[in-house]
Amino acid sequence: MTTARYIDAFLEMMAAERGASENTLSAYGRDLEGWEESLSKAGTSILTCRTGALEAILARWATNGLAPSTAARKLSSLKQFCLFLQMDGLREDNPAHSLRGPKQGRGLPKILSHDDIDALFTAVEANTSVKGIRLRTQLEILYAGGLRVSELVSLKLVATSRVIHADASPCLMIRGKGNRERLVPLTGASVRAIRDWLPVRAQTLPARAEAKDRADGFLFPSSGKSGHMTRERFAQLLKGLARDAGLDPTRLSPHTLRHAFATHLLERGADLRAVQTLLGHADIATTQIYTHVLDAQMQQLVEDHHPLSALNKKTA
Repeated sequence: MTTARYIDAFLEMMAAERGASENTLSAYGRDLEGWEESLSKAGTSILTCRTGALEAILARWATNGLAPSTAARKLSSLKQFCLFLQMDGLREDNPAHSLRGPKQGRGLPKILSHDDIDALFTAVEANTSVKGIRLRTQLEILYAGGLRVSELVSLKLVATSRVIHADASPCLMIRGKGNRERLVPLTGASVRAIRDWLPVRAQTLPARAEAKDRADGFLFPSSGKSGHMTRERFAQLLKGLARDAGLDPTRLSPHTLRHAFATHLLERGADLRAVQTLLGHADIATTQIYTHVLDAQMQQLVEDHHPLSALNKKTA
């Protein structure tokens, strides 16, 4: 049995026993294929390698400038796979067990200002084409609920059909990481955007019958294998929107909007636990990063506008 077959078996286990998402499984697969490729160049494989070979690869990655966060993720994938091999009796040891990933500082997420958000909505509202209406709807939902991009593009049509006919406060039921469900409330603007989108949505359905059947259940259909718009395509559309809005495209991504949603809520006094629930974070420590963003913004505000700070700059 080849390493590739063992990787497939590992991914099947992760999906069946741990409920790993498709995105997580794809990441594991890419990481493990990368390890196997690097090890094969050194004359070994994941099935037979020793710790020293893994250390050499990590050192080479660091020399070549691989980000510490990426190296740490790759090492985590390998550790779990080697443990799987060990538990199934395919290896006697776990050569990655004692390895530690590179030290990494946790950077603060990129944040859009309120003016940036206003500029994005002004730009998208100027585009009244079908694709413009679609992008406005996606932007409204993403900023209203702080969804992950995978959650946004895979929204089912039936979920939003219920929303626009709801008498009470409209909410979306989202199934996120770890197969956990959460309710995400929508704003009036996002509900109106969905109502504008539904009558023209059919114009974006694929022409071929097979592809149309696959896409028919999604709010944002596509002719691709998934049946819905891909994360990559949505990210491309956001970059184009940033240029239309006069913003730096490198500062805008689907996750940047999720960061903006969380930070702007906290700025207005939202409870940290409530924001954790809305974002679907399993651990509140993940949500707390946004409080550090606010602290950094407050510090910058003092440095820029405090009279003594201005005096210190003149004398420096």
